[in-house]
Amino acid sequence: MDKKALADFLRHRREMLRPRDVGLVEGPRRRTQGLRREEVAQLAGMSTDYYARLEQQRAPQPSVQIITALARALRLTLDESDHLFGLIGHNAPARFQPSEHVSPALLRVLDRLHDTPAMVHSDLIDTLAMNPLAVALLGDQTRHTGLARSGFYRWFMDPAERLLFPEEARENHGRAHAARLRAALTTGSDTARAARILGELTAHSPEFVRMWELQEVASRYGDCKTILHPELGRIEVDGQILYTENRAQALVVLTTSPGTESHSKLELLSVIGSQQLAL
Repeated sequence: MDKKALADFLRHRREMLRPRDVGLVEGPRRRTQGLRREEVAQLAGMSTDYYARLEQQRAPQPSVQIITALARALRLTLDESDHLFGLIGHNAPARFQPSEHVSPALLRVLDRLHDTPAMVHSDLIDTLAMNPLAVALLGDQTRHTGLARSGFYRWFMDPAERLLFPEEARENHGRAHAARLRAALTTGSDTARAARILGELTAHSPEFVRMWELQEVASRYGDCKTILHPELGRIEVDGQILYTENRAQALVVLTTSPGTESHSKLELLSVIGSQQLAL
């Protein structure tokens, strides 16, 4: 681990970013060039003291999870992320696993969306990032690990996943998942992982097998859907999608029609958030 080179690189990347680049408010009395250390720590989900020790060359070797969080917080490109892994003494993730690195371009758009739910998905429906309103609407979908990171896997293996959707829509939703998994199996960014998901679902979900045998193929999201929020009830949303160039990741933006009950519910949710609703 090259502590000096690491400290210089982190400091330089931090100073290159402005608060507005990561969705933070830039106050009128701001004197710091770029982001503050505590802001990077907040974005990466670590303590300010630990991040400060990294820049001061006093910290032990960070874990892979911390490096990944730092790369995301500093909006590093894939090449810059690989360099960061090298400075710390870890092997960079294989390039055929793009879901480990969120597209900086999509993150920049996500950072600017405050009044509508938005999230970044991989083509296996791994939820890679969510804004606060998306978490309030859908729950934290970034918390899953292993094969359960994939929305394909969770839909057929976790009954709680279906509680977000009305019963009459679940058949079509499941068929859409099976059709998109088929596309990911041959043209996706991680066909090996798609094959593992297919194997598990084939072995454990008769419902999936029935839908898989329909031989349907699709690679796009549904345009309109109904979300069942546990406190606010039915919310009708339209999905707008922005893909990366290789279509391995997508920014999903959920909107409601102005003047509708669903729009009012989303406005209420944006004001009070998930914590106050839980109380």
